[in-house]
Amino acid sequence: MAPTGLLDGKVVLVNGGTQGVGAAIARAAVREGAAVAVTGRRTEPGEALVAELTAAGGRAMFVQADLADAEQAKGSVAEVVDDYGRIDCLVNSAGLTSRGTLLDTTPELFDAHIAVNLKGPFFAMQAAVADMVARKAPGTIVNIITSSAHGGQPFLAPYVAAKAGLVGLTRNAAHAHRFDRVRINGLNIGWTATEGEDATQRAFHGAGDDWREEAAAGLPMGRLGQPDEIADFVVFLLSDRSGVVTGSVIDWDQNVLGGLG
Repeated sequence: MAPTGLLDGKVVLVNGGTQGVGAAIARAAVREGAAVAVTGRRTEPGEALVAELTAAGGRAMFVQADLADAEQAKGSVAEVVDDYGRIDCLVNSAGLTSRGTLLDTTPELFDAHIAVNLKGPFFAMQAAVADMVARKAPGTIVNIITSSAHGGQPFLAPYVAAKAGLVGLTRNAAHAHRFDRVRINGLNIGWTATEGEDATQRAFHGAGDDWREEAAAGLPMGRLGQPDEIADFVVFLLSDRSGVVTGSVIDWDQNVLGGLG
């Protein structure tokens, strides 16, 4: 996609931005003129991505943070504000997808899902919105959620519980801060070809090297979703071109949830 300057001059923080969908969003944001910060638990991929983005002429920084820790989630925003002077846009794309059913999920697994998939985004949003409100400046937030938030597979019980909470939080925060001109939206993404999904399929479902081809064959469009496609849509939602839209949780999927037959 050719650059159009949708995010010229914006400061964008992508939590969980060192691989997969998050990294694709960071690349797209830099392409569209933003100064970008990415967070992640592992230093090596974070620094490698920043080196890639800066080599391409962008401005980027890496913040090592575990979003399961509320203080680190808030601290990631504080580091961006300290370095760049402000935060204009936040994307919460970190996610935990380890499996568990209603019957076999332990309290520890449940708490881990809540921490990464709900608590982290909550406190990152808290810190980002506080900066925007203090400056009396508009801002935008996009939460990467999941189509499974509508119900999901039986083996995703704690994941669905946490992500469904993020759906409600997205709408609640958007309503609370609409007069502050802070727009907050969510994206319920479907099955997507990422490094993390590859690891999950191999670890939990015994998938082989051809799992992507097998999965694609059973999907309506004959392929999995691609991170760069999601990234372009997220950039649009972050940008002024998405107008006054706030409180929307959009199904970005090729299956029509609720359709029958």
